[in-house]
Amino acid sequence: MKHIILIFLILVSGFEIYAQDRLINPEVYLGANFGLTESRIMFNPSVSQGMLMGYNGGLVFRYIAEKNAGVQLELNYSQRGWTESSGLYTKQLNYLELPFMTHIYMGKKNRFFINIGPKISYLLSENELLNLTSGSTAVEQTTNLQNRFDYGLCGGIGLLFSLGKNVIQLDSRVNYSLNDIYSNKKSDYFSNSNNLNVSVNLAWMLKIK
Repeated sequence: MKHIILIFLILVSGFEIYAQDRLINPEVYLGANFGLTESRIMFNPSVSQGMLMGYNGGLVFRYIAEKNAGVQLELNYSQRGWTESSGLYTKQLNYLELPFMTHIYMGKKNRFFINIGPKISYLLSENELLNLTSGSTAVEQTTNLQNRFDYGLCGGIGLLFSLGKNVIQLDSRVNYSLNDIYSNKKSDYFSNSNNLNVSVNLAWMLKIK
């Protein structure tokens, strides 16, 4: 319940920022992004891990009708997962995700910006990229994911460069899930198993209005 309240407060604060000085001519952008991710799972009890590299990419829609603020929607394919420090086990998690973010910017033609807001995700598939274990009883190695639906928070900073109606931007982002990939009842082994990943993305967008 507290996670839902937190997301609600972020949405409310975002709309308060958004409801400022309205622009005479709103800006509308549509484009695509692609980037690299580094991921791990916040297990408790802990599992010794490194960061797993993957890819993400998808569609971007941005609408700006207020001075220095707007909203940004994305529909992305995102690779997450974890790789264990033993070098014996790696699992990749493939998600379809929908971030809904407040877009805050400074500048006119070229801009510095901050994106922050909630996101929801759905697990499309899980793949063992490496499994050199034999007779393992480790829960994370022998159990399929139990929660396909995921929700959390994302936020980051970036730079935007305008070339006429074309926009090129580079941004970095942190994504933190508030839901666990495994059941977390008192009788279960893991009390926490949530996604954490960072990404660096390059995007191209066309100003259509």
